[in-house]
Amino acid sequence: MNYLTHQLLIKEEIESLVINLNKDVDLWEDGKKTAGSHASKVKNNLQLDRNSEISKKASFLIKKKILSNPLIKSFALPKTIHGIIFTKSFENMEYGRHIDNPFMSSGRSDLSFTISLTEKSSYKGGELNIEEMNSEKHFKLDAGEILIYPSHFLHSVKKVKEGERLVCVGWIESYVKSSEEREYLFDLEAGAKGLLAKNGRSDELDLIFKSYSNFLRLLGS
Repeated sequence: MNYLTHQLLIKEEIESLVINLNKDVDLWEDGKKTAGSHASKVKNNLQLDRNSEISKKASFLIKKKILSNPLIKSFALPKTIHGIIFTKSFENMEYGRHIDNPFMSSGRSDLSFTISLTEKSSYKGGELNIEEMNSEKHFKLDAGEILIYPSHFLHSVKKVKEGERLVCVGWIESYVKSSEEREYLFDLEAGAKGLLAKNGRSDELDLIFKSYSNFLRLLGS
């Protein structure tokens, strides 16, 4: 399970974020400022000044929402949420094919995430394209929806043809580096919780939860 899509923000949170993010147009700058040497050549968007109070407060909310979400915690096993950026793309803006830096000043990038702050029907184009070994996946999110995916995939944002695409992006340093190992742990915990809800506590189920905890302890960093 390489991807997770989930409704993270409620309507009131989205509306408040959009209002605050758009309060000062002078805080929006060229997105190339935070891109690596290769990515800067293909990045064409705007981003909110990370050092602004608006960005800091909005980033705090995003971190709080991610870390308090049981499904995301089970899937990503987040150790650190870092590098949060709010970006805008208008007509003819895009972010070409690139890969995220494995190590940033804020942490290691095991997983990347995108949270849409605009309805997908409000703009044309702007799909997030993620490349696997033999296939490509295209994502366009509802407002408040988060997509989490492995940072080692090549990805791009298609050119916006009409309207405005406003998103929050960031990275997760997980307690478990391996996508494959995280998937095993996710399935094991989901299965155990399902059995608990269906049949209640048992000695056998205690052993499964014990194994999950010890595998996490073994694999975690």
